[in-house]
Amino acid sequence: MTRVSATADGRATDEMAQYYAKFADSGFSFIVTEGVYTDDAYSKGYLNQPGLVTAEHADAWTQVVDAVHNADATIFAQLMHSGAQNQGIPRSDDQETIAPSAVQPDGEKAEAYGGSGSYPVPKKATRDDLETAREGFVTAAKNAHDAGFDGVELHAANGYLLNEFLSTSLNRRDDEYGGEPAARVRYPSEVVSAVAEAVPENFIVGIRISQSMVTDYGYEWPEGEDAAAVFFRELSAAGADYIHTTERHATEPTFGADGPTLAEAAVEYATDDTVVIANGGLGTPEVARKALEDGADLLTLGTSALANPDWPTRVAEGDDLAQFDRAKFLEPEASISNHELDASATDD
Repeated sequence: MTRVSATADGRATDEMAQYYAKFADSGFSFIVTEGVYTDDAYSKGYLNQPGLVTAEHADAWTQVVDAVHNADATIFAQLMHSGAQNQGIPRSDDQETIAPSAVQPDGEKAEAYGGSGSYPVPKKATRDDLETAREGFVTAAKNAHDAGFDGVELHAANGYLLNEFLSTSLNRRDDEYGGEPAARVRYPSEVVSAVAEAVPENFIVGIRISQSMVTDYGYEWPEGEDAAAVFFRELSAAGADYIHTTERHATEPTFGADGPTLAEAAVEYATDDTVVIANGGLGTPEVARKALEDGADLLTLGTSALANPDWPTRVAEGDDLAQFDRAKFLEPEASISNHELDASATDD
């Protein structure tokens, strides 16, 4: 839910502190930030995207973390490398991006995030590029710890770099990082392991996973549930404390009409001590309860939370929920709007 409201050099702002604190004050106990870029080479995907690359970035985030903690909630930094899905950064013209392979993403850039036109063909990431990206995740995680975050979530969903490695359409490598599911998950697993080894044991490291991508909502792993089994088993074994699955409809079968949901697959194949978080279309209490009954340990909301920043309170009290209005929150650009900072504002 990137809101492109940081400073031009990637520092979090007082406005962002107010924004995140509003959710914590209104009953949300677990908050994951927007995608935070992790290095100055290729990871940044948006103008005014927050970063965790430098000590200055970490210092700026402390005001956000403190505001959420003051409301007795936890907050995790979502660490994201944009990969091929870059909205025009670092250069607006003839930009260079990296991805597992030199495959142009489908679709058009998002105007709400400052992009326009087709995505360029990315450069196939070299081993040095992959090392830079891996070290970027490690440094960003350390900076998140220094800023006081309760943990980090590695963004391996929705078509960004780590997710691109899982995809057969975007990953056509013939080295140890491409081919069968065990090879495609190798680089994301190496990043998880490197981050987990670099932070204190009580600092949580999670990972967000999807099949679908921003540029291809219908994409599915060709090996189906067999790929999910390998991905979830390897990522949890690499050190992921939780797996955060996300699909457009989290409670609908993902692998065939009678197959499990993505969250159910994570419950089945991840190691026993790995927490499973479900996301996607869980904005009504009935559907949310279904995800819990299916085995998820925790649930997250995206657009439903934007429309109802007090969703937990409303549900507990039996109040009606507002419908998400994209134009009100994400158009013409996705930056935080004034009405979202008014603690007294409600959407009926």
